[in-house]
Amino acid sequence: MNILEKIIQTKIGEIAENRKIMPEISELSHEVYRPVISFKEALLRSDSGIIAEFKRKSPSKGFIKAEAKVEEIVPGYERAGAAAISVLTDRQYFGGSVDDLVEARKDVNIPLLRKDFIIDTYQIDEARYYGADVILLIAAALKPEKVKELAEYAHSLGLEVLLEIHDQSELGHICESIDVVGVNNRDLTTFITDIKTSVELSRMIPPEFVKISESGISTPLTVKELRIYGFKGFLMGENFMKQSDPAHGLTEFLGHL
Repeated sequence: MNILEKIIQTKIGEIAENRKIMPEISELSHEVYRPVISFKEALLRSDSGIIAEFKRKSPSKGFIKAEAKVEEIVPGYERAGAAAISVLTDRQYFGGSVDDLVEARKDVNIPLLRKDFIIDTYQIDEARYYGADVILLIAAALKPEKVKELAEYAHSLGLEVLLEIHDQSELGHICESIDVVGVNNRDLTTFITDIKTSVELSRMIPPEFVKISESGISTPLTVKELRIYGFKGFLMGENFMKQSDPAHGLTEFLGHL
């Protein structure tokens, strides 16, 4: 199995265990009345479009900042000027948890993306209950009809949906239930990264969708170049998290931008 397939197999087991521990999550998610903060609108309004990510580790790099604490980093991202914040909630491969999402929701008033490998409505219920505004659906992990099903369920809870694609074969996953389309410059089967992926796919994504570029972005020049191709958002995690003060790193980046 490639890395993505291994992660999905792990996720299936996690969901089964979580259902046993908290079977009432669907009822709880439908009782959350906190207004969702629009991810799409935040990107359209933002001067920078930077989506700053809270990320402790990755399958390819190992730990980036093992002892990172949400309460010490995430509020700084908001103060520095992030348009939105991505919180990785996968435990085994990225060192996160839904507890990070809960903590982030306490500390910020900008959109929160639950970044995980979502394959089941149970995870969408969790996202709503624990404080997310938008969920990530990965085309490489889902069939087009499953994307539509999960996106519609997310909308029924008031959540927005970011669909991530990586190559031309995944363009068919885009549907009317998607709010934002992200191009992942990293191949999730090999973890090889190439910014050209965003450039090549930019002209193939229907113009009515807000576009963001994900992974491998490390310089203001890259952001400026991607803006030329219509990208409104730029998801950045490792570039900031590897610094001693991630929020200060974001402040400096925006200063140069």
